[in-house]
Amino acid sequence: MKIEETKLNWTLNVIARVFVGLVFIFSGFVKGVDPMGTAFKITEYLTAWSFFGVSFEWLVPLAPLMSMTLIVLEFTVGVMLLFGAFRRLSAWLLVLMMLFFTVTTLVDAITNKVTDCGCFGDAIKLTNWQTFWKNIVLDVPTVWIFLTRNIFRKKRFERDVLIMVFAIVIMVIFGVYNINNEPCIDFRPWKVGNQMVDVSDNDEVKSYVTYRNKETGEMDEFLSAELVKKMEDPTWEQAWEWESSRVVDPHEIKADGFSMLDMDMNDHAKELLCSDEYLLISTIHHLEKMNAKGIESMQRAMEIAEENGLQMVVLSSALPEDVEMFLYDNKLDNLEFYFADATAIETMLRSNPGFILLKKGKVLGKWHYRNAADIADFKFKFE
Repeated sequence: MKIEETKLNWTLNVIARVFVGLVFIFSGFVKGVDPMGTAFKITEYLTAWSFFGVSFEWLVPLAPLMSMTLIVLEFTVGVMLLFGAFRRLSAWLLVLMMLFFTVTTLVDAITNKVTDCGCFGDAIKLTNWQTFWKNIVLDVPTVWIFLTRNIFRKKRFERDVLIMVFAIVIMVIFGVYNINNEPCIDFRPWKVGNQMVDVSDNDEVKSYVTYRNKETGEMDEFLSAELVKKMEDPTWEQAWEWESSRVVDPHEIKADGFSMLDMDMNDHAKELLCSDEYLLISTIHHLEKMNAKGIESMQRAMEIAEENGLQMVVLSSALPEDVEMFLYDNKLDNLEFYFADATAIETMLRSNPGFILLKKGKVLGKWHYRNAADIADFKFKFE
C-alpha cells in the first residue's frame, strides 16, 4: 500500500510518532527505575505460562538480562520514534513489539495467570483488560507509523546513529545504576517517608457496609452501628440490598500480605513496626542467592546496630533451619529472625540482602547491601 507524500499524511505521521514515542519512553524509563522489579515480573510470566505443555521456567536465570534488554529496547525505540531516527527500523521494531504486547496481554486478560503485566512498572497499575485496551489504542498509530515509514524520509545516518547510541548508553547506565542500588525513584509502599502503620491511640476498628437502592440504583455506605438503626424501619430491607462491606483497622499495615512470623507462626509485624525505638530490618528474599558481599554487609550492619543501640532483626523467606544455619555460620546468630513471603520482601527492598530502618511505623531509610556502610551516616536521635 503506497501512501502519498501529502502535508496531512506527514502531520499525522509526526503526531503518531510523538504520541507512541513518548509512551514508550515513559514505559522504558519507569521500568529502568527498577530493573529488578521488571525481572521479577518476567520471572512471574515464565513460571506461570506454558505453550502446548512446554514450560519456560528454564529461562528464569536469564530474567535480569531479559529485563534490561526490554527496558533498553523500549526506551530506544521511543527515542527513535520521537526524533524520527532510522524510521524504517524503528517502525519495524515498533510493529513487532506491539504485536507481541497485544497478543500477550490478550492471553493474559483471558487467563489472568499474571494479574499485573508491569507495563508501567510500579508507577501505574493497570488491570489486564485495561492493559490490553491500552495496547489496542497504541496499535492504531502504530499501524499508521508503519504504513508511512517511507514518506518524507531523509538519509541522516550519522545523526540517527548518534541518537540511537545515546539512547542505548543512557538507559544501560541508568538501569545498571538502579540494579546496583535501590531504585532512585521508589513507587512502592515502603518508600522512605511513608507511614506504614498508624501509631496513634485510636484503636477503634470500624466496619462499613454498602447497600444499593433497588429502585434508583443509588449506592450508600453506612457504619455498622448506623445500619442497625436503619434496619429498625420495616421498609428498609424492601428498598435496599447488600452490596459490599469493608473493615477499617487504624493500625493495619499499608502493605498487602506483609507479616513477620516467628517459628510458631505468630505474627509480630505490628508490634515491631510500631515500636518507639529504631528497628533495622535486614531483608533476605532468596537466601540461596546471597553472595559474600551480602554477608559482609549484614555483618557491618550488625556492628552499626550494636554501636548505636538499635534493634536489628532478619526477615527471610527461607526455611527456619536454613536461616538458623546461615546466621550461625556467618556469626550473625545473635540476631532475631522472622519469616515473610518472598514477594512481600521483594516489594520492600530489591537488594538481597537489603536494609530498612523504621521507627514508630515510619520508613526512615533504605539501603542496598552495597551501601550498608552508609547506615552509620544516619542521624539517629534518641529521646
